[in-house]
Amino acid sequence: MLSAADARCHGGAARRLRLRLRLQPRSCLASPPASGEGGCRESEKARPLLVERYQDGISKRYVLDGNSKVQVQSEKHESLVNRLEKEDDANSLIPRAIKDFVLPAGFPGSVSDDYMEYMLWQLPTNVTGWICHTLVTSTLLKAVGVGSFTGTSAAASAAAIRWVSKDGIGAFGRLLIGGGFGTLFDDDPKKWRMYADFIGSAGSIFELITPLYPGYFLPLASLGNLAKAVGRGFRDPSFRVIQNHFAKSGNLGEVAAKEEVWEVGAQLLGLSIGILIMDTAGIKSSYSTLASTWLSIRLLHLWFRYQSLSVLKFRTVNLKRARILVRSHVAHHMVPDYKTCNEEENILTWERFLHPQISFGVPMERMLCGEEPSDMVDRILKLYRNEKYVLFVKPFGSSGTACFVTFKEAATSMSVLRSIWQAHWLHKNQLRQDDVFSWLEDSVLALEKGFTDFLKQMEIAGWDQNQVILKVPKEPVLVMEYPDQEV
Repeated sequence: MLSAADARCHGGAARRLRLRLRLQPRSCLASPPASGEGGCRESEKARPLLVERYQDGISKRYVLDGNSKVQVQSEKHESLVNRLEKEDDANSLIPRAIKDFVLPAGFPGSVSDDYMEYMLWQLPTNVTGWICHTLVTSTLLKAVGVGSFTGTSAAASAAAIRWVSKDGIGAFGRLLIGGGFGTLFDDDPKKWRMYADFIGSAGSIFELITPLYPGYFLPLASLGNLAKAVGRGFRDPSFRVIQNHFAKSGNLGEVAAKEEVWEVGAQLLGLSIGILIMDTAGIKSSYSTLASTWLSIRLLHLWFRYQSLSVLKFRTVNLKRARILVRSHVAHHMVPDYKTCNEEENILTWERFLHPQISFGVPMERMLCGEEPSDMVDRILKLYRNEKYVLFVKPFGSSGTACFVTFKEAATSMSVLRSIWQAHWLHKNQLRQDDVFSWLEDSVLALEKGFTDFLKQMEIAGWDQNQVILKVPKEPVLVMEYPDQEV
């Protein structure tokens, strides 16, 4: 085994895939290299603590120097996995950036064998469909008097180009949502379905004011269509999750088909009522009456949407529901069933406004360095030797606590759930002295004793522990190398 100084000089630790922590008996430790250009300087007191690895090849090395201060050094390196990924990219016809944007995570192993062939055929199918849409739009504009087939068609062509351009800009919004935010919808479809309607409402406002500024039709209509397309980008994946929730017997196709019946029926009824409203004298003659009528109906629509989402009862455990379950167990030693939990869940609440504040995927530099004593680093790492995460807390008096969590390699959704339980215990049992480490020690002991009962209470309440959807941040990742530590 290389000494810490050798690993520091020759870059052995820097070529590891993830974060490396190397702790040896104090008599065996050597110093990290002195700050400067290259070179290694030995010191009996200075020693490395850990390395924090990021996906872009950047690593942060934490070193305890001879003055008992934690030093942070940034390095740029290329790991073995990065080299293998580049070799795969070189042998592939599709660049990795495009793969990550257009293909599901884990492709090809995460999808069926016929997925790519189907998508390749689907692409020209959609292209030709939109070509037909463009041509039909032009003929519709001509039919209502914008140009004609017998006379000049320049006005109709220009109008068609403007009309289709706004559709194209809107489609770009859906592209961005599908490619960049695909991982959002599985854990909280109710929230994103509600936000989809908010975004769509904002898009309708842009379209509603186009008669006031006809010279700005294209930018206003394009912004409106972009917002509505982004809303559809949030709406459709969220609703697919909801449909899958309904398909208890594996009958997803039938559920989707029956949903179409309901949707088309509502569409026909809504169109009929809309035509009647548009045909009234007040609406036709007054724009302000039209706008106020639209606003009233839209607010009613949003209220109906909220009520419809509120009645959904998911059995999966996402971050909001995990907080509700943990808070109840820490306070009352019991776990509510899935119906009670879903009723208590607030659809519109953002995680950042919940208490206690929990930040996941926090770098060790932010968590342990700064004003904390240098010996706190060793004590914290040893305290969490049997956990797949490291949690540090900073009290804020009567306003509560702020918890910072970073995860080790092989952390799972259950690791996230354990960190949430500990954070809520810390929040309930506020610090009554200045010794933060003793406070953390008490919370870890409470976790070891109480979490087993928490899982038992979950089972009694009817929760499926295999449906805990709590995502572990991709970076940074810690790989612990204590000889006496379970990883």
